[in-house]
Amino acid sequence: MLNTRLAHWRTALATSVTLAATTVLVACGGGGGDDAAVLPGAATSYSQGAITGFGSVFVGGVRFDDSTASVNDEDGNSRSRSDLKLGMMVEVDSGNVDRASATAQALRIRWGSEIVGPVVSINTGASTFRVFGQTVLVTSSTVFDSSLVGGLSALTAGAVIEVHGILDPVNFRVVATRIEPKAAVLAFKLRGAIASLDTTAKTFRINGELISYMGLPSGNVPPGLMNGQVVRVLVQTTQVNGVWVATGLRGGLRLPEANHDAHVEGVITVFRSNIDFEINGLRVDATNARFPYGRDGVLLGTRVEVEGTVRNGVLVATEVEIEDRRSPEQRVLELRGDMSNLNTVAKTFSLRGLTVWYGGQVEYSDGREATLTIHNNRRLEVKGVLSSDGTRLEARKIEFK
Repeated sequence: MLNTRLAHWRTALATSVTLAATTVLVACGGGGGDDAAVLPGAATSYSQGAITGFGSVFVGGVRFDDSTASVNDEDGNSRSRSDLKLGMMVEVDSGNVDRASATAQALRIRWGSEIVGPVVSINTGASTFRVFGQTVLVTSSTVFDSSLVGGLSALTAGAVIEVHGILDPVNFRVVATRIEPKAAVLAFKLRGAIASLDTTAKTFRINGELISYMGLPSGNVPPGLMNGQVVRVLVQTTQVNGVWVATGLRGGLRLPEANHDAHVEGVITVFRSNIDFEINGLRVDATNARFPYGRDGVLLGTRVEVEGTVRNGVLVATEVEIEDRRSPEQRVLELRGDMSNLNTVAKTFSLRGLTVWYGGQVEYSDGREATLTIHNNRRLEVKGVLSSDGTRLEARKIEFK
């Protein structure tokens, strides 16, 4: 049944790219949608992944200069660069990536989240929680908003949150990359595979949640809905007789353009072998790829990062990394900007919307710890790792600019 479902889903992904102009959903999606798909003419590279640093935008180990880039949400609405936050899943269209310096000029950045809804239950032992009926996995690289001190343990049943992350339809969950509170929402949203579709009653389920799309205009419903198809849906915040009422619906992912260099982070959703699989609906040929962490862990449902070039609709990989095998010490984050809110007692300051703690062993460049007090609001570059609760950056190196 799972293979059939995934086969349907794969077909739906390919089909849904052509439906982008006719399917509309406001404020829904995760890391990218299928509308507003006109790309900048000069774009030659495509990256999809979580933001791991600022001072430019870091995605997939590349520093993208975002000074002239357009920034859009998943509905194509123009947004500010300040809306981008650590841990958000984004798509970046850019010029050529200079591999020696790992830099590129970003032309367009698009972001979106996976779920907005109320927390149902928390399982700290399993590092999971359920929100709006969906299971969310928290990992060592999940960023929590600084207001959620304690990370997972700070979540409470009934609280409405927004989850950025990677959809894992094989394991029926979302792997969270960022979690933040969401106040005064007008609609909940979720993304997942359709099940129990009833085209007469116009209902379907996503991970057990019953959703009605009866009230949507026909032009706002993707034609050819099928079980297994991944969709994004907005619903009213209150159920009607146990049913969630959809206010928007769309499906599909935007795939990289042909002949583009690509870096894609996601979950293997179709598996033929460890050199022939699909990630986020994109087929990968890893015949000649490097596997820094081995091939044996490349399986259905594995979270991976793949680099290569798109040829004839296939990502011809040069490298495949298994995300779960990376050592936490390798997840170094980098922030560059003007510091503020210096607290010399707590040994913290704010940088790019994140709290930085400098109370541990810190290497200083062009200054020392006392320089922070003398030059509050000075421009800094900070490298460090996430705290255990994911709410702050623990500095390992601070360079004064």
